[in-house]
Amino acid sequence: MQYLSLVSCIMRRSRRIAVLSAAMLAVSVSGAISADNVSLVRELSGRVGPIIGSAQACQSIAPRRVQVIVGKFQGAIREASTNPKDRNELARDFERNVVNGRAAVNGGRADCRLVEGQLADLERSLNVAPPTMSATAPAAVAVTGAIRPAASGPVRGVSDQEIRFGMVIPYTGSAKENGQSYKRGIEVAFARTNASGGVNGRMLKLIAADDGFEPSRTLDAMKLLWDKEQVFGFLGNLGTPTAAVAIPFALERRVLFFAPFTGGSVVRHDPPDRYVFNYRPSFVEEADAAVRYLLKIRKFKPNQIAVFGQNDDLGDQGFAGVAKAYRAAGLSDKSILRLTYNRNSVDMDEAVNQLKRQKVPIRAIVMVGTTRPAAKFIEKTRDLFPGMIYTNMSIVGATALAQELMLLGPRFTENVIVTQAVPAVSGYSSTVLDFKNALAQAFPGEVPDYVSLEGYVAAGLLIDAIKRTGPQLDTERLVDVLEGTRNLDMGLGASLNLSRGDHQALHKVWGTELDKTGSYQPLDLE
Repeated sequence: MQYLSLVSCIMRRSRRIAVLSAAMLAVSVSGAISADNVSLVRELSGRVGPIIGSAQACQSIAPRRVQVIVGKFQGAIREASTNPKDRNELARDFERNVVNGRAAVNGGRADCRLVEGQLADLERSLNVAPPTMSATAPAAVAVTGAIRPAASGPVRGVSDQEIRFGMVIPYTGSAKENGQSYKRGIEVAFARTNASGGVNGRMLKLIAADDGFEPSRTLDAMKLLWDKEQVFGFLGNLGTPTAAVAIPFALERRVLFFAPFTGGSVVRHDPPDRYVFNYRPSFVEEADAAVRYLLKIRKFKPNQIAVFGQNDDLGDQGFAGVAKAYRAAGLSDKSILRLTYNRNSVDMDEAVNQLKRQKVPIRAIVMVGTTRPAAKFIEKTRDLFPGMIYTNMSIVGATALAQELMLLGPRFTENVIVTQAVPAVSGYSSTVLDFKNALAQAFPGEVPDYVSLEGYVAAGLLIDAIKRTGPQLDTERLVDVLEGTRNLDMGLGASLNLSRGDHQALHKVWGTELDKTGSYQPLDLE
């Protein structure tokens, strides 16, 4: 009879470590499976998982050390039961405990020096020697100075020929124009890099899946890209309510979630989630820029400004950004008028009627919405409130909004402002000129816009990090390199920076205003 030693762990070895009971489980591969095995592995999961998760979050601990123990525990799960349901439940329990361990370090509740001792205890209990670098082995040195050994075995989504990234965007619904534009910008950056030989000989590939801008469909789209397409990471997902579904999926799998098209707080935790990185400014920063402009430059009173947005996480976070800007200016946020609409709807009647009922006339509206709802609201209120100023956040999709309003007539473009995450598309900065040339080659006839330019810049930030990571690409190395990005000059007029404590590369907001021809002109927000 052949036996497999599944788990030989958790000894009490240090007064600094919580007392853990020892367990030794040997299960016959061909014999009967005891229900006790499942219970024991589940119990061990609650003890091993947090240590594994904490170790993954500690930069000083090489990922290969952690992966060896993860592999052994995954083997324990496989051998504990032949019942797929039991196995899946054990795997989910283990993942939850791992996530809790990472959160403990990221939240400052666990010390990496203690975690190192706990991991060493596990290695001794399992007779696992920490991996060492041979004198002749190539070493990958991260920007932080930590030594990362070469990845053992194949990396998902990475081959000698290509690196595969997934992207979840709407092909339908009120945000479909933004999704397609953002995707196009990323594809332009990939095409430009691939035309010059790729990154270390690997071509970059983007695979998109559709969720219709509905959170109920986002998880299936993420699973499709992860399970079927075997992507290395996620790049450029669109939406705030959809990100609330996608982020837990990515974190549980310790996969890169890069440059989502949202300014929401769900992708901006403090401290930041290790695998989530943003290019663009937050909703709070855009709202702050808009509110300061309206109060200081246009001299409006606080009760003359209202907020318009989706009746979901997107609208909630946009409103929270405006409220924070009010408080920062020493103003009360309790009386701010909030107008809402339902996601993927252009029914504005309630919002318009609410605006009509105001005793103090509203003179400016901070808008947090996608293209068609924003255009419809302006259409419904322009003649009712002549002179109204509409400030839109960049997620509206500036070009698509201009096109919608021009169809209504030139007067609908008056006093329409959009805050931006990139400089003027009509300008002559280095990155804008590079983008236009690359767009003309990859997509002849396509008109450059702000959303596609942002996709191009965000992808360029990622490509720069992949190049600096070197040929031995894996997620942990890439994250280390990203966190070491300092003063990266991409020709924007603002340098890009990332660190362990700040996973948002850009904090600058540009201003633009539509003219009667439907073109955006630079607007000084200060």
